[in-house]
Amino acid sequence: MLSVTGSRTFQPESVVGLNFQDLMVRLGAIDSPPKTPTIMGFECAGEVEAVGEEVEGFKVGDRVVALPEFRAWSELVAVPTKYVYHIPEEMSFQDAAATVMNYLVAYILIFDLVSLREGKSILLHSVGGGVGQAIVQLARTVPNVTIFGVCSKSKHEALAATGLIDHLIDRADYVNEVRKITTEGVDIVLDCLCGEECNRGYGLLKPMGKYILYGSSNVVTGETKSFFSVARSWWQVDKVSPIKLFDENKSLAGFNLRHLLYQQDGSAYVTATVEKIFGLWKDGKIKPVVDSAWALEDVAEAMQKMHDRKNIGKLVLDPSMEPKPKPATPAKTKNKKQASEDKSGKKGGAGSDKEDDKKSAENGENGEKKEGEEAAAEAKTNGDAAEEGAAVNGDSAEKKDEPAAAAATNGDATESEKKESS
Repeated sequence: MLSVTGSRTFQPESVVGLNFQDLMVRLGAIDSPPKTPTIMGFECAGEVEAVGEEVEGFKVGDRVVALPEFRAWSELVAVPTKYVYHIPEEMSFQDAAATVMNYLVAYILIFDLVSLREGKSILLHSVGGGVGQAIVQLARTVPNVTIFGVCSKSKHEALAATGLIDHLIDRADYVNEVRKITTEGVDIVLDCLCGEECNRGYGLLKPMGKYILYGSSNVVTGETKSFFSVARSWWQVDKVSPIKLFDENKSLAGFNLRHLLYQQDGSAYVTATVEKIFGLWKDGKIKPVVDSAWALEDVAEAMQKMHDRKNIGKLVLDPSMEPKPKPATPAKTKNKKQASEDKSGKKGGAGSDKEDDKKSAENGENGEKKEGEEAAAEAKTNGDAAEEGAAVNGDSAEKKDEPAAAAATNGDATESEKKESS
């Protein structure tokens, strides 16, 4: 066993590769998922921090890239030597993390499974992704190969600028678009989507054509795992019998690097392939396309970009990078009354005194006005009451000054009462 650093704590220059497989693990859309809690990641590059007692071929300080089964995003990850590879002295850790996984898949597809030869045509899904870009570069090492690249229309301009893809086609109606260009179809279909794309791709094959499935990204349709998406992805695939393949002179194949490396003991084959890839890199025939680098703290945002299929090339995580500043948490909103009080409280000096005097004067005027109105109302009430009392006592109130008449009537009533009592 040996250890490869993956954090600034041990090796500031270490870099981690981000793959679509990581996204599927996070969503739980992968077979044999690890028990949680776990540390994700399948690809990291850095220096050897320590070696086991029986390790040969590696020493502390060696510059390597490793493909552990999970835990690549750890500060220190222990990896069996069969999954660790020396990198060229001139290669940066970022290029190493952006090369191994993607170009392994691409190399095995192009040269071992397809045996690409001059004059052939390829239909490639997700041509803008990390593996898609690796396949394009490797295919260009073979003369006179026609590439049909399928991707979202938003990526066409950037990919067209590379000059490596003959025909860029929107995914929405790629079958008809291919038929417009060539009625015969294509020699090779490389499909990382699965689902109904399997049937469409097979239908585009020429006689002697080869269809290879190397992914199932159509399973990832939302933010969480969807059993319906998984079931639909596989249900939509037609069952092709060997007799049909025999009659039509077509071939079907599949490739799963994770199974080959960790479950089927293909480490020696993979190691030999990695050496060939580094040889092509040294010769300048391939160069990894890095879409963007992210701090480890920003991994959620990086994975969202991959989920939305907005990247062109590889996404990497660089522990030496500072995370993006997070937006400040908005303060609690004050009501209008509090805001008004705070605003008036901030105004000081003469201006504030004037405002207070003005308010006091207004309050005084309002008070006096209110008192006057109350007094008038009370007087009117008393007058009405007095008038009513006079009428009850039988005295007429014919004078215009009603309060005075009421007083006189009340006086007469008093005199009468005195006489009676005497």
